[in-house]
Amino acid sequence: MDAKAPSDYRSKVDDSEKNSIDKSSSGEALDAHYDPKFVEQTLRKVDWRMLPLLGLLYSLALIDRTNLSVARIAGMDRSLGLTIGDRYSIASMIYFPPYILLEIPGNLILQKLGARAWLTICVVGWGAAQIGMAFVPNWKLLSLTRVLLGAFEAGFFPALAFIITTWYKRHEIQKRLAAFYLTGILLGGFSAPLAYGLQLIAPAGGLKGWQWIFLVEGLLTVVLGLVTWFFVADFPQKNKFLTEEQTKMILDRVEADRGDSVPDEVTPRVVGKHLLDPFLWSFGLMAMSATMPAYAIGFFVVILLQSMGFSIRDTLLLTTPPYVAAAISTFFFAWLSDKTRKRALWLAVQTLMTIVGLMVTGYGKGNGVRYFGLFLTNMGASGSIPGVLAYNANNIVSHSKRSVSTAVIIAFGGIGGIFATLVYRQKDFPGYIPGVWATMACQFLMLLLLAVNTFVFTRRNKLAREGKRINEGTPGFYYTI
Repeated sequence: MDAKAPSDYRSKVDDSEKNSIDKSSSGEALDAHYDPKFVEQTLRKVDWRMLPLLGLLYSLALIDRTNLSVARIAGMDRSLGLTIGDRYSIASMIYFPPYILLEIPGNLILQKLGARAWLTICVVGWGAAQIGMAFVPNWKLLSLTRVLLGAFEAGFFPALAFIITTWYKRHEIQKRLAAFYLTGILLGGFSAPLAYGLQLIAPAGGLKGWQWIFLVEGLLTVVLGLVTWFFVADFPQKNKFLTEEQTKMILDRVEADRGDSVPDEVTPRVVGKHLLDPFLWSFGLMAMSATMPAYAIGFFVVILLQSMGFSIRDTLLLTTPPYVAAAISTFFFAWLSDKTRKRALWLAVQTLMTIVGLMVTGYGKGNGVRYFGLFLTNMGASGSIPGVLAYNANNIVSHSKRSVSTAVIIAFGGIGGIFATLVYRQKDFPGYIPGVWATMACQFLMLLLLAVNTFVFTRRNKLAREGKRINEGTPGFYYTI
């Protein structure tokens, strides 16, 4: 039976309180009206219902979009001639155009179909595309399956981020985003050893090792997609696993915190208005800057390690430790960011870590030193991605803007993926120095944007406290710096 919400949750929050104090303070005051144990137990129930499944799905998305590098050294390069010219870079890059173009339409469809139906379509669709990769006879058809993979994955990540941000208060979001993201990092880090084991199945069934990698991982994705239909959580006002009282409490907290517990209507005019906000594009460029090094490692870490002289087995095993370190670092900075209620500061710290890591990997002497650089790069870049999503989510109001901004940010993340596949060129192997510098340029752009945003948000908050400005059209709303 549906846990139906009252028709208008906004009436549950006193307007004078909303107009006179900071939204975060209002949210804390409203929490005091509920038994703390009741709040804690409900949030824990939401966490367990949402985060493990979403994290597992996201890990499969990461694995399926980046396992091309593992399949390549497992024999696909010889079977499909991927070492000729820029074939590998093209096959890697072609995933991203549909991924970028379909982000906003995907989030609009999400609100029409609901989370369960839309996420199931996305997961089963890209799993089928992954299975198709196991049977392609040439690199051109491989590229076609990569296009389909990008099209189905386009609606997935923005939907995940959007759904999570509708359940929690602003300063509870980054830990949750990091939780499912670090699950993806951890499991994704073990994908190379898993792939090594899968390719040993050959020549069973008349398939080669690289074909078994795609086939088994694709089948696993399809099965998990079917599980999604039965267990994924929907938006708070549509959920079926909480009681009415629990649903009311969740929506009351969100309403008191930022005033957008009730979805607003999404129209072309509303979407166009949101797209005119320059800060939406600022957050998008930040996402591009963060994802570029993350994708570079995903697509090229195996190739870099093999260029250092390691065997196939050792190469695949050595890909895992940097991802384990990145998962720990991601959650630490997410915890620190939520605790201090600072976003830009910790994003800047992680960006500096990425810059140092890139320099060490690019110019370090000796394999051990260069390998250490991969740790720093992955730790800094991986933590910045949920950081940017939380930074954006904290500084917007309304479901429509949350939907549009999340889609734009993740679309720009796809642009970062295109950059990564194009600037790390085969002719620059094994050092990829031009790619290293292009990636660092994006990190300097991130630092510049963080500085500009901090200046503008600080000034706007000052004017709002003086009664000279209303931020985001919501009295009492203050930007998170």
